Amino acid sequence: MITWQVVVGGPLARADERLSDAVVRPGRFAELLADLGGVAVAVPVLVVALGYAGLCARSRGLPRWWAAPAAAAGLMALLPGLIVPLKEVVARPGPPVMGPGTGFYPSGHTATAVVAYGAAVVVLLPWFRTALARRVLIGFCAVLNLAVAAGLVRRGYHFPLDVVGSWCLCLPLLAGLAVFLRRVTSRALSRSSR
Repeated sequence: MITWQVVVGGPLARADERLSDAVVRPGRFAELLADLGGVAVAVPVLVVALGYAGLCARSRGLPRWWAAPAAAAGLMALLPGLIVPLKEVVARPGPPVMGPGTGFYPSGHTATAVVAYGAAVVVLLPWFRTALARRVLIGFCAVLNLAVAAGLVRRGYHFPLDVVGSWCLCLPLLAGLAVFLRRVTSRALSRSSR
C-alpha cells in the first residue's frame, strides 16, 4: 500500500511530504545519525558480528559453524539487488533539500541499517546466555535503527515513507533469515548429538 501511494502520489504520500517539510532541519547531528545506516559503518559492524558468531560456533564444534555467517552475509549481498530496481521503478523525487533527482524510495540507508544490524542480532542471539542480554541486544538494534531513520528524515535525505517502506521490505527478510537459521541450527545440533 505504501509503495502504491508513493507511485500514484496519493493522500498518504502527500501527507508524508507535508510531514517532512515540518520536521526537516539539516544539521550535523542528524547527518551523523543518518551515516550510521551507510555501508561504511553498518557493514563492518555486521562483519565483526559474523566473525564472532562463526568463531563461537566453530569453537563449540558445530558441524555447520559457517552457516549463520554465510546466510547473513548472503542476505546483505542480495539487498542492493532488491532495493536498486525498486528505486528505479518508483523513481520518487527526494525532499526539496536534496535538489532534483529520483530514486529515494525505498531508503537504501534504512535497508542497509535494518539488514546489517538486524542480521548481526540474529546471528549473535544464540551466543548471549541470559534473557536480559538478549533483550538489551534487540533493544539496542531497534534504537539504532530508529536513530538512523530519524537522522535520514531530520536531515532531509528521505521522506518518512521512504524509511517505512524499507522497514516493510527488510523486516520480513530478517524474519526469513531467523527461521532459516533456526532450522539449520536445530538440524546441526540433532546431528551432533547422535
